[in-house]
Amino acid sequence: MASTSITLSALSISPSTSQPHRNPSASSPSLPCHLPPYNLSTTFMGKKLSIRIPNLNHLASKHRTAVATVLFSLPTAKPDRNSTGKSPKWSARAIKSFAMAELEARKLKYPNTGTEALLMGILVEGTSLAAKFLRANGITLFKVRDETVNLLGKSDLYFFSPEHPPLTEPAQRALDWAVDQKLKSGENGEITVAHLLLGIWSEKESAGHKILASLGFDDEKAKELSKSMDTDYVSSFK
Repeated sequence: MASTSITLSALSISPSTSQPHRNPSASSPSLPCHLPPYNLSTTFMGKKLSIRIPNLNHLASKHRTAVATVLFSLPTAKPDRNSTGKSPKWSARAIKSFAMAELEARKLKYPNTGTEALLMGILVEGTSLAAKFLRANGITLFKVRDETVNLLGKSDLYFFSPEHPPLTEPAQRALDWAVDQKLKSGENGEITVAHLLLGIWSEKESAGHKILASLGFDDEKAKELSKSMDTDYVSSFK
């Protein structure tokens, strides 16, 4: 009986993040990465079985390592200020609050990151002085979400927000207000989440300001928060 040759090509399978990481030095069998393409032949039920091993180095070159984008500052409408090197840095909590704001905007399927999203981002981050101050005054993430939907409505079910929803004009002004007030104070240190919250409050016609006001935040509480920062912003709210 004539022998029949059967050729099988090994398929590349992308590693799943749900699988545990394996130590390359473990005793589990694996194919050596230095093997060049060639055929391994054996017999199976009287037939010749030929298995071709692809060039694993070539396959590995097709996989690119995902690189996470890490923010070191927040967007500004005043780039000239940054070019002078005089602009103070944002704190890590403020940067994380901003990242969480973008995520909240995407969850609600909104096309932009507004002051309401910045407010939610502060509460999602949750560890800052500003977040603790809000919670102490009965302003929680769930309440802000409900007020946001009541004020702005729900987005289209089939709409998908961009990965980084662009800032609305009031939200951008809130960020720049926080930077300006830090510069006016003349004090060293970072721009904090409290600065960001007061920036949201400074935008009187914004959704974030309206939501804060509906939940009991007012100028007196803004002054109280300012004092707790050991920074004099009282005159900004007179």
